[in-house]
Formats: sequence, structure tokens, C-alpha cells
Amino acid sequence: MNKAVQGAIGIGLLCMSAAPAMAAKDISKLPVVTQELVAPPFLPKHDQVAKGGPKVVKVRMVTEEKLVQIAPDGTKMWALTFNGTVPGPLIVVHQDDYVELTLVNPPTSTMSHNVDFHASTGALGAAGLTLVAPGEDVVVRFKATKPGVFVYHCAPGGTMIPFHVISGMNGAIMVLPRDGLKDHKGKSVRYDRAYYIGEQDLYLPKGPDGKYKSYSQPAEGMADMLEVAAKLIPTHVVFNGAVGALTGDNALKANVGEKVLFIHSQANRDSRPHLIGGHGDLVWQGGSFNDTPITNQETWFVPGGAAVAALYEFKQPGLYVYLSHNLNEAVLLGAAAHMNVEGKWDNDLMEQLKKPNEHSTPAMDH
Repeated sequence: MNKAVQGAIGIGLLCMSAAPAMAAKDISKLPVVTQELVAPPFLPKHDQVAKGGPKVVKVRMVTEEKLVQIAPDGTKMWALTFNGTVPGPLIVVHQDDYVELTLVNPPTSTMSHNVDFHASTGALGAAGLTLVAPGEDVVVRFKATKPGVFVYHCAPGGTMIPFHVISGMNGAIMVLPRDGLKDHKGKSVRYDRAYYIGEQDLYLPKGPDGKYKSYSQPAEGMADMLEVAAKLIPTHVVFNGAVGALTGDNALKANVGEKVLFIHSQANRDSRPHLIGGHGDLVWQGGSFNDTPITNQETWFVPGGAAVAALYEFKQPGLYVYLSHNLNEAVLLGAAAHMNVEGKWDNDLMEQLKKPNEHSTPAMDH
């Protein structure tokens, strides 16, 4: 980011409180609910179709700077997080609900943090109203006017913006239509399960010995990390914070006949999700639920700084791989997840007619 852009963002953050304000609508009579956020890939409890009118949905996020392992070889990094996870938790509300966020930066932090909600309107996505130093907290409320899935991320200004984002400080919010999702024919569609997959590109510096460097606190490695990031070549591309985070015992699960909604975000780079052995029955391009979903996609596109939703009804049991179909990133850098599906096999859809090295029996002449 050049100095002019850094300066503009910095001035914007400083001047938000000086802007004249119109009186807010009286929402004091609206129902108030508290949403308990959960760690990805799971979603908080929610209704797919809204019950009643708009609500005030209270959520609480605590910033946490923590040393985490991001690869099986023991490689670690200082993660900057919301609620201790990479990505941060998925928030779920309905269109025209009000999101009331309490953002807490504990005194143990070493940096200031804030949050830019791509789903919100004004004040740099609330980044201009939420900047909190260690030991501070802030409360902000915004109206969720656009239905869809959207990224949120930390954006403290200047070079701190890319540093915080590539250190894991991002997540997503899903704003459902009040009457629920619709398919390409305008008919209501429901999901049996939903999973949130946050893709993260990492840029870890190496020392002269070829090993990844270690640091005593996040800021100590900032210059080295930004130097690597400036070359735009990630050292790791991972789902949900680490290589293999969604494999083995942590693999996603479903049953044959279930419709599964995948919410996929990438706060910094483009991505191309693909489900090996399945499809995107319905894909909401750009994450907008106002738009008609496209159908029967083999691979879908997530622009950097966005989230996209895709729904698939599983037809066959077995192991599926959900990955970025930049196969270099999936296989070599870590952008892959596993999904175990249980149920009865359908030979009409696929059948093995000859096993490897098995000689077929010649037909007899009559």
C-alpha cells in the first residue's frame, strides 16, 4: 500500500467520530437476542426462516493474539484472532436485523484491533468506530440490509491492515433472507447442515538455515512477514487455520440425501472451491442471496475479500475432498478438507465393473 493510501485510511479512522449524524431510528421496542458464537466450521444456532420481525442480535467477540501450530511439521505462527480461531466465528442474522457487536481487546494484547464488516454501511464497514487499544472495549450496532454472505476483518490502518488479515484476523457473516433461501426457480430451499470454511493465505519468513523463524510476539515478526507477503507468494494456503485442520477426526460429516451449505470466505486472495465427487447444485455468485443462484457448478469462484455460498445434496457415501482447485495450493500448500458421507451406495450413479488386475470372464459362444 502506498503512503497516500495509508494516509487516507488513517485519516478516515481518526475522523469518523467527527462526522455529523442523523438521529437513529427508535429500535428500543425491538426484540433483543444474544447469539452464542461457536468455532468454525460450525454455525451458531439459528432459524433458516425468520420468526417475526427484525431483531437486535447481540454478539461478543474478543481479540486474541496467540501462538498456533499451522502445519504437522511443527511450524508455528503468531495468529491474530477473533475469539481465538482462524477464521473468526460465523455470525448469522436475517435481513433487516440489527447486529450489536461488543468488541473486546484484553489488556494482554500487544496491538490495537478493530473490525470492518463488508455487510455494513458506512464508517469503513464500522472499522472507523471500533478501533480499541489493549484493555478497551467498544459497542457498535449496524443494520444488516443486504442478504448474503460477507467477509469481516481487522483493518487498523496502513500496513497493519494486510498484516492483521494475513495473520488470520478475518471471518464472515451470513445475512439470510427473512423468508429463507430460494433456488433457481424461486422455490424455498433448506439445508440440513452448514459448514463455514475460511481460507487463509500465510506468509511465514525463513531464516538462513531454511527453517521458519520464531518470534516472541506478533509485532516482532511483522516486517519479515510483510516482506514475504509483498512477493505475493504464500508459504501456506490453509482451511480453518492449519494444514489438515478439516481432515481425520475433524473431517466434515453428512449423510446421503442431506443438503449441505458450504460458506467459503477468502479475505485476501481469489479461490476456486471444488468438491471432488460432487457439485455445487446451487451457487450464489458473489455471495448475494438476492440474486438467482447458478446451478450444477463443478468449481465456483470466491473473489479475494468475499464469501460465497454453495449447496449440494449428497448422493453417494464415502470420502469427499473439498479443496481449492488450484491444485498446487491444495496439495502442496494445504488448501484441502475431507468430508465423510454415510449411506447406501447407488450403483445406478456409479459402479465398478472390473477391479484392478482382475481378468474379465470371456463370454461363451452359443
